[in-house]
Amino acid sequence: MKEMPLVNALQQFVKKEPISFHVPGHKNGKHSFIQELGMPNLLQFDVTELNGLDDLHYPTEVIKEAEELLSTAYGSDESYFLVNGSTVGNLASILALCAENDEVIVQRNCHKSIFHGLSLAGAKPIFLPLDIDQELGQPLGVNIDQSNEIIKKYPNAKAVILTNPNYYGMSQDLDGLINLAHTLDIPVMIDEAHGAHFTIGEPFPRDALSMGADIVIQSAHKTLPAMTMGSYLHIKSSIICSDKIKEMLRMLQSSSPSYPIMASLDYSRSFVESFGSDKVIELKNQIHSFMNLIHELPALQIVETKNLLYKQDLLKLILKSTEGHTGKQLQAVFEEEDIYVELSDWAHVLLILPLDEKWKFEEHFKRIKNASERLTRIDQKYYPTSVPNINSAVSHSYASLKRMKKTVINLIEATGKISAENIVPYPPGVPVLLQGETITKEHIEYIVEIHQYGLTIHNLIEKEELQIEVYI
Repeated sequence: MKEMPLVNALQQFVKKEPISFHVPGHKNGKHSFIQELGMPNLLQFDVTELNGLDDLHYPTEVIKEAEELLSTAYGSDESYFLVNGSTVGNLASILALCAENDEVIVQRNCHKSIFHGLSLAGAKPIFLPLDIDQELGQPLGVNIDQSNEIIKKYPNAKAVILTNPNYYGMSQDLDGLINLAHTLDIPVMIDEAHGAHFTIGEPFPRDALSMGADIVIQSAHKTLPAMTMGSYLHIKSSIICSDKIKEMLRMLQSSSPSYPIMASLDYSRSFVESFGSDKVIELKNQIHSFMNLIHELPALQIVETKNLLYKQDLLKLILKSTEGHTGKQLQAVFEEEDIYVELSDWAHVLLILPLDEKWKFEEHFKRIKNASERLTRIDQKYYPTSVPNINSAVSHSYASLKRMKKTVINLIEATGKISAENIVPYPPGVPVLLQGETITKEHIEYIVEIHQYGLTIHNLIEKEELQIEVYI
């Protein structure tokens, strides 16, 4: 078989029953402690760069073949396996595209790894205005008309960086914006972490490569059957230097890449290629039937955006209690039935459905039904959380921020100060307040409110009073 070259090579390697005198220390799963656990099979694949198994950083054999198959499947010029998640793809791409004090046009509700990359580069972000869904309490994507005008104002920008779809599965068409950037010779990078399955086509949203993006990063582990941290990076461009990205990947990715992760990426590419129209139709019917069953539960509501410019991913299902529960409370009720959701926010839980037409939707619905019957009316203050204006600009480059001094103050006293940290509700990992951003009264009210709802907020200092680090 040639469809999964790396998987096949590892299988042949395991059949030899090799004796390991190399890393890792579990000795191909033959370590006595591992044997006692009864889980040696996966570890048999956990090897190192041996003859016949290639080298991720300089592939010439089975990894090269596997990445070429990946490129063909997704329609790119070049594609790469990532073993440190989409985060490393974002970091490598940003460091390849821009340098200190370079202007970069960036979508404000990007993942925190985007802002970490800009910080490492010392770049200056120029933010694109957003479409906000106030009922959902979340930004959807960029406002196309306003964003086009901003791109025209910054013809010397080194890149446009976007995220599509958002964490909740809402996706927009970006062809016009990408075409405008290209007329100015500005490359477009899209964090498509949650869209590795979009290449299948209808009924899923369009994929970023088909819209003309130059660099696309995907978390294969989010919707394909890949191991955690397994991701893809695709390049399809005539205006970027792919060698710079490869150089950055060699610097940033582990020098001991995981063969099980890479094998799962090889398998996932083969899987998504084989997910034909018959399976798509069966899955679509299964999910619609599943949603119809949920619609019949009086204590639960399926939430979708009413903005017609966005298409909802079939694999993302947003649920809300009709009985006054916060998202955190709804999540807790679900977990009493051993139902574990992807995330909870101020009022919702997000379910990521499997790309698997054989999954037992009706059987799993029984537990959702049982959980819904626990949702008795709660009398508590309950109202939609308004997203603050997060289109404001960072007035400094990240390079200049590194030279500024910091101090810690109480959050309620921080209006008008410049934040020295990214304040990040996690999940979804989108900063509500950025390092270098001026703190407003609206920011403070929003942070206090979502903290009261029980959301985890990275870089917020929780003592007797909520505190935040600011620049002096």
